[in-house]
Amino acid sequence: MCGIVGVVHPSEARPVQTDVLLQMLGMIRHRGPDEAGIYTDERAGLGSVRLSIIDLKTGQQPISNEDESLWIVFNGEIFNYPELRRGLLARGHRFRTETDTEVVLHLYEELGPECLNDLNGQFAIAIWDSRRQVLFLARDRVGIRPLFYTRRGHMMIFGSEMKAILAYPGVQAEIDPLAMDQIFTFWSTLSPRTIFREILELPAGHYLLMDKEGLSVHRYYELRFPAKAATGGERCQDTQGNGHARDLSTCVETFRDLLMDATRIRLRADVPVGAYLSGGIDSSVVAALIREVADSRLSTFSIAFEDPRFDESEHQLRMAKHLGVSHHVVYAKNEDIGASFPAVIWHTEAPILRTSPVPLFLLSKLVQDQHFKVVLTGEGADEFLAGYHIFKEAKVRRFWAKQASSEIRPLLLRRLYPYIDGISRANDSYLRRFFGYRLTDLDAPDYSHCVRWHTTGRTKRFFSRDLRHAVEEAGEYAIAYPSGFEDWDPLHRAQYLESSIFLAQYLLSSQGDRMAMAHSVEGRFPYLDHRVMAFCNQLPPSYKLLGMTEKYLLKKVAAQWLPEDIWSRPKRPYRAPIQSSFFGSGELDYIREVLSEACLREAGLFAPASVSGMLRKASRGAPLSETDEMAFVGILSAQLVHHLFVSGFRTSPPIPRGPGLKEIHREGLESTQGSYGKSGRRTQD
Repeated sequence: MCGIVGVVHPSEARPVQTDVLLQMLGMIRHRGPDEAGIYTDERAGLGSVRLSIIDLKTGQQPISNEDESLWIVFNGEIFNYPELRRGLLARGHRFRTETDTEVVLHLYEELGPECLNDLNGQFAIAIWDSRRQVLFLARDRVGIRPLFYTRRGHMMIFGSEMKAILAYPGVQAEIDPLAMDQIFTFWSTLSPRTIFREILELPAGHYLLMDKEGLSVHRYYELRFPAKAATGGERCQDTQGNGHARDLSTCVETFRDLLMDATRIRLRADVPVGAYLSGGIDSSVVAALIREVADSRLSTFSIAFEDPRFDESEHQLRMAKHLGVSHHVVYAKNEDIGASFPAVIWHTEAPILRTSPVPLFLLSKLVQDQHFKVVLTGEGADEFLAGYHIFKEAKVRRFWAKQASSEIRPLLLRRLYPYIDGISRANDSYLRRFFGYRLTDLDAPDYSHCVRWHTTGRTKRFFSRDLRHAVEEAGEYAIAYPSGFEDWDPLHRAQYLESSIFLAQYLLSSQGDRMAMAHSVEGRFPYLDHRVMAFCNQLPPSYKLLGMTEKYLLKKVAAQWLPEDIWSRPKRPYRAPIQSSFFGSGELDYIREVLSEACLREAGLFAPASVSGMLRKASRGAPLSETDEMAFVGILSAQLVHHLFVSGFRTSPPIPRGPGLKEIHREGLESTQGSYGKSGRRTQD
């Protein structure tokens, strides 16, 4: 794992200053504290900070191909790199290192952007072709690793985090009103938009090419599900599209083998590998698989909460004892969550509506303190095996819509959210009103998520008049649905929305990469192996959500390794306390500062009178509703984003020059046009 930055001027000779690259790298030193490197020529500058995991001695970046015409900086891991490397060696390539980074570079040399289809991994790639003067950026299929960029005229500036881009002289952060509107609806922006104007993210499953003629962005991967007729037939598909008999036992066996291999290759590292253990089925299966395929004793890491409503430590300890692992626990006290919140927003670089990222921030610190750099986790199972309550909610609403006047059918929804007081204690008429929003709009592409998004949108009542006006002036935006979306099963449509928006834009970012890399920890995700995702997407819906039993196929697999009280217990969403974290022992000083009338008016995002009213209510201990808690976290985090990145942005110390820094400086390169031949080899015209 690493952090990468770059500045490129394809259309003119304009050398990048070394000091600028070192300053940009200084902003993301937490992503790679082990070593650093830069490359510059007359048109480009690349930089890397490295977290050494594979080939600890010779893997320092940037890395070149044999003739030094191609240079790469790389963030992530390619888990099938040994197999790819053997093929490249057989075809005449020569390597200087044992890294997966060099494998990516040589594969690109052969295939150009098509090389991405061969990669099993999580990555953000930057390759500079100094002869053709072409910049290539790419991001993994589901967006595990981040990559951002901005253009200033003909210049491209990019980085693993936006703070690195903001460290470039003259680049300033400005909050985008539409981004605010999207976050306070979907919990995240819609890619490629970010919270800051003119800074974009490269969307998941895309690559970018930039040369002297301009810039183009291309999709190379898209989540796909079969049409309803295909899932109702006699066969389900493997990852190559070959038919399997639809009997459950065959699918269980195939899924088990795929997941085991996905876990096995994610243990490839030259440093110890641990695992997160939440106490639920997803992470427990991963931990059990590691025990099956690994030689050494596994270390696991968990979060325990002060508040018993959120704590699952009993189940974590039960699973740790069953597996015989070395188990470590961080105790997330309410006051720790409130105190750590500003540091978390520095790393998320975006407003959030939940405090859930904070305990994960504390957990990665525990991992770092135990001298681990890599952990395997269970993210992805809920999305691709239908584990979330929102999938059941949509199913019940469809059932209810067939008899919309029913008094009984909507009561099924009360059982889904016993942890939300506003729903669990609501009277029947409120329940029908809440979940009855657009009840019979069954053909709408957003049917599964419209209640959630409508409810979250109520948080926008705190927006200032100026922000509301700016949103209206900016115009409408729409979710981009893939071709054939309307022909998919309703469950598959819901899975697509959850995976492409919530997973890619929020979970893997604010709760994933950013919280782990804040303490130089790399997360790896077996359920997000593209072979596993493809297999799950082709399964009949009933193999994922059978009646109201979520993750049905995974439970069949889990029964082989886990105690029944672990794999059979109902899904419990991961949540963290909100009101008690910020007001449990008095109002925190930073809250008083960033939510003061002066700071609210300076940012111009929220109505001071409305915010102060909610603050008074929370401060005197009156319980906030679920929506108001979301609104409070969103307001506080947005104000912190403004304070940290807009009004008070400060640069970190640059990477120092010295023995730990690899420097490559080249001059006098001439442009030579090239192309990729049918054989894959890059050839000169």
